[in-house]
Amino acid sequence: MVLADPAETERLLVCPLCRSALTPAPGELRCGTRDCRCHAPLALPTAGRWPVLVDFESSVVDRAEVLRAPDGTGPAGTGTVRGADGLPAPLRHVFKPPNRVAARNIDLLLRSLPGRAPRLLVVGGATVGNGVGAVYRDPRVQVIGFDIVGSPVTQFIADAHRIPLPPASVDAVLAQAVLEHVLDPAAVVAEIHRVLKAGGLVYAETPFLQQVHAGAHDFTRFTASGHRYLFRRFEEIDAGPVAGPGTQMLWSADHLVRGLTRSASAGRAVRGMAFWLRGLDRLVPPGFATDSASALYFLGRRSDRETTAREIIAYYPGAQTSA
Repeated sequence: MVLADPAETERLLVCPLCRSALTPAPGELRCGTRDCRCHAPLALPTAGRWPVLVDFESSVVDRAEVLRAPDGTGPAGTGTVRGADGLPAPLRHVFKPPNRVAARNIDLLLRSLPGRAPRLLVVGGATVGNGVGAVYRDPRVQVIGFDIVGSPVTQFIADAHRIPLPPASVDAVLAQAVLEHVLDPAAVVAEIHRVLKAGGLVYAETPFLQQVHAGAHDFTRFTASGHRYLFRRFEEIDAGPVAGPGTQMLWSADHLVRGLTRSASAGRAVRGMAFWLRGLDRLVPPGFATDSASALYFLGRRSDRETTAREIIAYYPGAQTSA
């Protein structure tokens, strides 16, 4: 696993509020601008080995919880050993097979990265996502990861609405199953655009037809056109469904049984028995799959041109046609 050097990453960090340089101090990093509220003592503390670069006054991240359990192992933490659905890792692999779409797109992204030591930022990177492991195995790529909790694969704790990195500082950004969990996805994508170098790459996977997961930290869904418009300041390289209507039916069967039985375990058992529904995705043509996708992906390149409202109507890639 190749992560960017921690000391080098720390030198790269900036204030999440005013983006000024940071000064190391015992138990904290301090904003170098005196009239910034992040200049106050312990405004940007260290929790365990992770610098905490969150403007708590404008974030849903809870300061006391982060400082109490920076690795997410507290009562409300996300943890790093179990998956988001609460299953132990071996069972999670059975219930959640390898994401071949992500693996294919990550391979394309890695082959497109320039230079000898490109920097790749993982937003929401407390765990290694399904199908993206090649990012961490490529000896050429310097991986920088952050999340609202710390983990062995993150170097700092931050809120994606205010990424504490300078403009044009990374070559690529990965945001897998993240944008549904932020209050303002457009603001987060604007931050991704800001920190990317000219021509930098982004890969994102976001749900369309999925039930609520991660409880109170689940906010948004996107159609294919909505997802494209979210990334309107990027040139599209490829986009489409991660998983189609068969997978969506599997989600629905799981949550229907959860509702009828008031039991998450019963829902997961049904998901295990109905695993074959995923296979139906292969029989559905792309346009129909896009209209009924469980999740969608976007692979794009940073651009200074913005897709217009008129263009996004013409963009629609689904199977429905107007009367």
